[in-house]
Amino acid sequence: MPCLIAVEQDPTGEGQALALSYARASAASRRRHQDHLQDETETDLFGEQAVLCGGTEELVKTGFDVMVEAGYAPELAYFEVLHELKLIVDLMYEGGIARMNYSVSDTAEFGGYLSGPRVIDADTKERMRAILKDIQDGTFVKELVANVEGGNTRLEKLRKENAEHPIEVTGKKLRDLMSWVDRPITETA
Repeated sequence: MPCLIAVEQDPTGEGQALALSYARASAASRRRHQDHLQDETETDLFGEQAVLCGGTEELVKTGFDVMVEAGYAPELAYFEVLHELKLIVDLMYEGGIARMNYSVSDTAEFGGYLSGPRVIDADTKERMRAILKDIQDGTFVKELVANVEGGNTRLEKLRKENAEHPIEVTGKKLRDLMSWVDRPITETA
C-alpha cells in the first residue's frame, strides 16, 4: 500500500531513513516522498476541509434539504444523496473517476456532466482557494487553537447542530433497519 512520508526537521540526518523504515514496516511497498512536512500538512487539511469532510458533508446535506423541501420523503432523499455515495466513492477509489462513469448508467453519467459544473463552478473554486489560503497563512490554525483554548465550545456547538440535522435523524432510523451496516462506535443522532 502506498503512503506519504515527510521530514520537516532532521538534526541527526537520519529522519528520512527512519521515515522510510516505518513505511516499510507498515507494509508500504510504494511511497511518495514530499520534501516538506508543510506540503503534506497543508494538502491533508485542504482535502479534509474542502472535499472529503466539509465539502462532501455540505453537498450531501444540501442535496437532502433540496429534495425534502421539494416534497420528497426524507428516507428517499437519504438513500439518493447519502447511502448511495459509498458505491460511487468505492468505484472512484478502485478505478478513478473514469471507472465510476463507466460503471454508472449513461443517464447518470450524462446528467453528471451537465449538472456537476452547475453545482461546483468557478465561484466554488475561488472559495476553495480561500480555504487553502486560510490553511497556508495560519488563519485556520488560529481558529482551531482558539476553539481548543475555549474548551472546544465552538466544535461542540457545531457537532450538536450537525447531529440535529434531519439527515442524521433520518439516517439513524434507516440504519437501525439495515442489519448489514456495521454499527459505528458512537452514534451521534
